[in-house]
Amino acid sequence: MWTSACDATHSSFTATVGVGKATAAAVATDPRLAGRKVKRVAYDQETLAARVAELGAEITAAYPDGDLLVLGLLKGSFIFLSDLVRQIRRPLQINFLIAASYGQSTVSSGNVRLLYDPETQLRGKHILLVEDIVDSGRTLGVLMDMLADRHPKSLSICALLHKRISTHLRYDPKFVGFDAPNEFLVGYGLDHAENFRHLPYIASLAEGPQ
Repeated sequence: MWTSACDATHSSFTATVGVGKATAAAVATDPRLAGRKVKRVAYDQETLAARVAELGAEITAAYPDGDLLVLGLLKGSFIFLSDLVRQIRRPLQINFLIAASYGQSTVSSGNVRLLYDPETQLRGKHILLVEDIVDSGRTLGVLMDMLADRHPKSLSICALLHKRISTHLRYDPKFVGFDAPNEFLVGYGLDHAENFRHLPYIASLAEGPQ
């Protein structure tokens, strides 16, 4: 039986993190931004690391036995997943999915294409799909339907960020890092047109001319 919106339970942090003057000044001149202005840093490195460690402990406790397969949704989850699995204190396997839905826009297009489908056996395993951010819910719905057809023992979602704005979300994440603001966020794996994934913090992009 997999986890759906009606039976999922999760914990999350709702607070975004204020940035001190020194951090704000450093971000303003960060060469990794290539001159792009940001509104603010939503989550700094220390806050991300602390919450990921807590999620690892929650996941460890939630799966005391059975085979656990962690599926990362690329590309956005790759940094989060690499940090997360090192905090999970039990045996597991790792694989990845690639689904395209954004393109050049800062708004989800609703067009979901599965570009890479792992050949890993899913039947009878606990499947944890790791996602960077939940906004429209369209991509998650398509992927969860596909994974459910492969008869896992359980099927759940771990999302670093949840905007809680979706009208299409049919599968609610069981594990959530932060309740995120409704802004376009980049860094720590999240991108805009393939830029800014490598930022060690999560920032909100400023709109308008740069």
